[in-house]
Amino acid sequence: MSARSQPYLTPEQYLEIDRAAEFRSEYYKGRMYPLGDPPEAMAGGTYRHSKLTHSLGRRLGNALEGRPCEVSGSDIRVSSVSGGFYSYPDLVVVWGEPRLLDGRKDTLLNPALIVEVLSHSTEGRDLGLKLAQYRSIESLEEYALVWQTEPRVEVYRRQPAGRWLLSEFIGLDAVCHFESVNAGISLGEIYDKISFDEGAEF
Repeated sequence: MSARSQPYLTPEQYLEIDRAAEFRSEYYKGRMYPLGDPPEAMAGGTYRHSKLTHSLGRRLGNALEGRPCEVSGSDIRVSSVSGGFYSYPDLVVVWGEPRLLDGRKDTLLNPALIVEVLSHSTEGRDLGLKLAQYRSIESLEEYALVWQTEPRVEVYRRQPAGRWLLSEFIGLDAVCHFESVNAGISLGEIYDKISFDEGAEF
């Protein structure tokens, strides 16, 4: 079912449906949006997407070991306090005690860093809708986009007076600095064993 043909759903209705569904959906202003086609949503995307997510998540976890923060994968749902937007980021880092929506403990309200690995099916939302909605989360300090087509990471950082600064890290020799968690990770590590040969699948 397309988002346009759906009846309006409250956040509570969305959560009830999503928690019982076979595949995950995101939510914005009364509408549900499946994460790609159902098979992709259930499988979590392509092999390359999975490799990049795992590689960066592992290196973030190593960099933050012994510090009061945690790295979570795409099983955790994220929402703004207003409840008008729910999403499943590829990676989330939270400082200190996580604030969770309710007793189900599957929706995080206070991420400090959100990472999305771009793919063909989600690129438009990641660069448009999600960028705008994530910025409304008061705790969020950085939003990072990891490209699959080239070694490239873009990081949007919150600045004073509500401004956001874009920093780009390009090439395997570049080091991506995540100021929100005081960690630097080289793109050579993030893209370890990733091939950019023509015809490689994304």
